[in-house]
Formats: sequence, C-alpha cells, structure tokens
Amino acid sequence: MSDAFLYLASQSPRRAQLLGQLGVRHELLLAAPDEDAEALEAVLPGESPTAYVQRVTALKLDAAVARHRRLGLPAAPILCADTTVALGRDILGKPADARDAERMLARLAGTTHRVLTAVAVQKGRGRHAALNVSRVRFAPMTRAQIARYVASGEPLGKAGAYGIQGAAAAFVEHIGGSYSGIMGLPMFETAALLRSVGLLKS
Repeated sequence: MSDAFLYLASQSPRRAQLLGQLGVRHELLLAAPDEDAEALEAVLPGESPTAYVQRVTALKLDAAVARHRRLGLPAAPILCADTTVALGRDILGKPADARDAERMLARLAGTTHRVLTAVAVQKGRGRHAALNVSRVRFAPMTRAQIARYVASGEPLGKAGAYGIQGAAAAFVEHIGGSYSGIMGLPMFETAALLRSVGLLKS
C-alpha cells in the first residue's frame, strides 16, 4: 500500500474494491441528500452510448469538484466513473423497477451487448479521462430464469439490470474486453490515469 490518496466520488462498493486492488487509499466523496445525482444520468435525445457515458462521467466529476470545494476538504485528486450497457444504440440504464429489469434482461438474452465504462480523474485544474468498451454475450434465458434473477433483487440499481460479479455470471457465455470494466472500474485504464497524476509509479 502506498501513501497515495484520492477521493472516490462513487457509492459503488465494487469500484471501491477495485480501486483498493491498485493500492491507492481513498475516501468517499458522495453527493449530499440535496444534490440531484440521478438527474445527471438523463439521456439526451439522439445521444450515442459513448457520448452519453463520457458526458455523464464529466458531469459527475464537475459535481464532485464543486462538492470538494464547498466542503473545504484537503487537496487530493478526485476520481469518478460511470457505466452503461448498450444494445446497438439503445442505452440500458438502471431499471426503474422489477418489470423494467425483466424487460431489459429479455432484450439482452441470447444477444451480445456492449458495456461502456468512462473514468475521469481531476488533480488541481488538470483532468484526464479514459473509456473502456467491452462486449458480453448472454445465453438465451427463459422467462422463469429472468423472473428468479429479478426476484433476487440483484438487478436493481445496476446498468442493464445485472451485475457480472453476481448470479448473472451463470448466463454469460462470452466476454470480450475487461472484466473489471464490466464491473464498473477498468483496472488498466484507471491505473494509467492514476500514473498520469502521479498516484502510481510508472
């Protein structure tokens, strides 16, 4: 473990876990109750999945930088990330409810989709960003399988209505790309960003 330190502006326990694997200490810099964090994730008309995930990550980082300034916290780099699932040009975000989760999973079953994770880190006035795009193929799924998975509660709060690190792994036939990127924080790209701001040695 190094003396490196940053703020992680994400409530995802998976991102915190992956960041810890890089040996970088972090503190959470989460949105206050009066901040409308969900509004940042609204999709613009005609927006591509790539443009969407990069724009949302930048907005989240803007909000985190403002939050850091408002709280008067000690100086340190701030890291943000956002993940979305795309089937063609359709963006599959977090399901609104169980029925929405079932609808998403029915669309993903038997197909290959993309998982896009954008990462951005700011140190002082400098900002660095990266994008990871991976592909996941789901096996065909019966309605009963989908219903059981949704009943577990795991799909709620997750882009595309599934978590690769959970029970949904049983439906994954093939992965092309970064497993950690599909989880929500691509290790290769994140390590490169942290080296660029001096938090990891080259």
